[in-house]
Amino acid sequence: MSGNLTLLDDTLARAKAEDRAALIAYLPAGFPTVDGGIEAVKAVFEGGADIVEVGLPHSDPVLDGPVIQTADDIALKGGVRIADVLRTVREAHAATGKPVLVMTYWNPVDRYGVERFTAELAEAGGAGCILPDLPVQEAGLWREHAEKHGLGTVFVVAPSSRDERLATITAAGSGFVYAASLMGVTGTRASVGASAENLVGRTRATTDLPVCVGLGVSNAAQAKEVAAFADGVIVGSAFVKLMLDAPDHAAGLTAVRELAAELAEGVRRTS
Repeated sequence: MSGNLTLLDDTLARAKAEDRAALIAYLPAGFPTVDGGIEAVKAVFEGGADIVEVGLPHSDPVLDGPVIQTADDIALKGGVRIADVLRTVREAHAATGKPVLVMTYWNPVDRYGVERFTAELAEAGGAGCILPDLPVQEAGLWREHAEKHGLGTVFVVAPSSRDERLATITAAGSGFVYAASLMGVTGTRASVGASAENLVGRTRATTDLPVCVGLGVSNAAQAKEVAAFADGVIVGSAFVKLMLDAPDHAAGLTAVRELAAELAEGVRRTS
C-alpha cells in the first residue's frame, strides 16, 4: 500500500472549499497505553478532527512542553515502541479512513532506518511525517524515501525564520507547512498572538502549500481566531491535558471527543 499524501491533500482542499480551516489534533502513541492511545485518536476523529498527528514518544522532547513530556514519559515507561506507533496509525486510519501523520524527532527514525520506517509507515496507511528537528539541508535521504512511498514531509517554520529560509523550507515540504506560532515549547496559552498571523502571511508568500498553525490553541475561541488566517489549526497539549486530568480512561475519551467537537465548531469561521 502506498502512503496517503493524496488523502491529506484532499482533506485540506475540502476544508478550504468549505471556507474553513482544518482541525488537526495531536496525541502521543502509547498514552495512556497503546490500546488507550488508539481509542483516543479515534475519539478525536469522532469529535470532528480532520487529521491526527500521532506523536512518537521521545526521551528528550526538546520542543514539547511539560504536558506532552508527561504523557511521553508514561508511554515510554509502558514500553512503547515504533511498532506500536505504526499500529496506532494503522488502526486509527483503518477505522476512520482519515489522514494520520506521525510527528517525530529525527533520531528514532534514523536509528530505525529511513527506508524501513517510510515503507512501514506507508504500509500502515500513514499520510506522512512531521519532522520538527530535521534541517531541510539534511533531509535528502528522508525525502527520497518518503516520495517513493507516497508520504508527505511536513517541515516546521517559526517566527524567527527569515524569508529566504522560509522559501527553502517550503520548497522542500509537502502536505502542509507547520507554522509554530510562538518561539519556545508547546503548551496551551491564554493568547495565540499576532506573530502567528504574520508568520502565516510570510510563509504563504513562498508556497501554495496550506499553512497550519500549532502551539497554544486550547479552546473554540482561539481556534476561531487562528482559523481566520490559517489553513489548519493544530491542537495537542489541550487534548493531552484532558487525558492526564481525567479520573478514568472513559472520562478522558469523552473529554477529548467533546473538545474536538468544540474546536471543530471554532474552525468553521463563518459560524
